[in-house]
Amino acid sequence: MSEMGNQPEVDASVSLLLLGDVGCGKSTFLARLKNSRPSPSAQPSARANPLELLRDSDQPFIYDIRFSKKTFTLELYDTSNPNQHWSTLKPDLVVLAFDISNRETLDGLKAWRNDITRYFQYGHGERLPVMMLGLKRDLRREGPEIIYPQEAYRIAQELRCDRYAECSAVTGELLPETFEDLARLAAMTTTEKGGQTPGTSCVIL
Repeated sequence: MSEMGNQPEVDASVSLLLLGDVGCGKSTFLARLKNSRPSPSAQPSARANPLELLRDSDQPFIYDIRFSKKTFTLELYDTSNPNQHWSTLKPDLVVLAFDISNRETLDGLKAWRNDITRYFQYGHGERLPVMMLGLKRDLRREGPEIIYPQEAYRIAQELRCDRYAECSAVTGELLPETFEDLARLAAMTTTEKGGQTPGTSCVIL
């Protein structure tokens, strides 16, 4: 189980970059993680506590993590970092985010994935794990534009992502599980094997 809070000894530092179209919910997701402690036992609610939005100038956002007997610091960057263009960073892990209620943001992931290859995966076998994350799960509605998990999972495979997860930062639905997925993948990057999935397979979580 992952934990946020002050840890006495930190074994490693993991840099995570969150990419996605404007308005897809990245800032709300980060604010919810920073302002509350996701717990697997917590029940989703129709409306969670009001959020205190984070300031872009405070990046990176720091989270102290303990996962599977490993303690490390997670340094999380958003694409809106005003002091440094995201392409100049050297992340250990990249998360591709989209808005479940907006198909355009899902379609835009292909361009973001190409940018990851362009800026971070220079050669064959570059070990940079990529996770695809569906946000605003609470806004999923029946209709011709609905994005079902099966479709998102298929696209995650096509984009060669290592994991797929989705959640709602507003209601808290699947937020603890998503944070635990992030912690698990981040912890794997601190090992010699790394967090990248062999081949083009994708784990749905």
